[in-house]
Amino acid sequence: MSVIKESPGDRVFNLLNLLVLTIVLVIVLFPLIHIVAASVSDPDYVSTGKVLLFPRGFNIEGYKKVFQYKDIMIGYRNTIFYTIVGTLVNLAVTLPAAYALSKKRLMGRNGLMFFMAFTMYFSGGMIPTYILIRDLNLLNTYAVLVVSGAVNTTNLIICRTFFTSSIPSELEEAAMIDGCSTTRTFLTIVLPLSKALLGVMVLYYGIGHWNSYFNALIYLTDRSKVPLQLVLREILIEQEMASQMLESGAAVSDDLRKMQMKLASLIKYSAIVVSSLPVLIVYPFLQKYFEKGVMLGSLKG
Repeated sequence: MSVIKESPGDRVFNLLNLLVLTIVLVIVLFPLIHIVAASVSDPDYVSTGKVLLFPRGFNIEGYKKVFQYKDIMIGYRNTIFYTIVGTLVNLAVTLPAAYALSKKRLMGRNGLMFFMAFTMYFSGGMIPTYILIRDLNLLNTYAVLVVSGAVNTTNLIICRTFFTSSIPSELEEAAMIDGCSTTRTFLTIVLPLSKALLGVMVLYYGIGHWNSYFNALIYLTDRSKVPLQLVLREILIEQEMASQMLESGAAVSDDLRKMQMKLASLIKYSAIVVSSLPVLIVYPFLQKYFEKGVMLGSLKG
């Protein structure tokens, strides 16, 4: 069995790749480990900058304070609902639309793509969009966070590119000769061959729904419908306001003032972990599909 020897140029290239990837790994991993370590450390060590990669003075007071808020579990429930249902709606709209637009036989597809691409650069603005949502009776409903972002144009273009370049037209022609309709071809042949694309879309749309809070801030007033990110935002604001009131000269001891400021910092780190942990748990299961799907449209040897 012959072994291909690497040339000096290949070895230099591989070493540079390894160096760059190592630097990127450190840049991404260091803040994550630091936040986790700070969230379970003693506030005294955190406030003095003595916590870097390992916790010091184990303390879960920040997590206790976060989960003392009764709205935190309501926020978790709502966010899980918005993420699952919203992602399913996104896929149900984006994938069929992209598949149809990938077909040259679709009349007017260039015009449709132009209007969709136009929305990437120009929008009606916040006030007209709010008026539209109000006139559709979607204000203060679960549907407003699911329907308002049903299609992302960038993701639509990615899907269309995948269907155009990765699904052989001969396969679809053979299915149609055997009597498959367009819908059945899409559901039974195209989708099973598009697992990498589905993994990428689930990841993109799911993380978008999980991290979203601005639409909820505008369209929701019912406390029972707010997502987790909005609840955590309110917790952080409440703690910051309490710290500022103590700093402004309220009649409290210096020890209590310092403790409140340290606790506010601890809650901030704990809130970041609480909001990010589910995404970090799910990501490894989608990674293998993401690695394949992220190379959509590239040349593969």
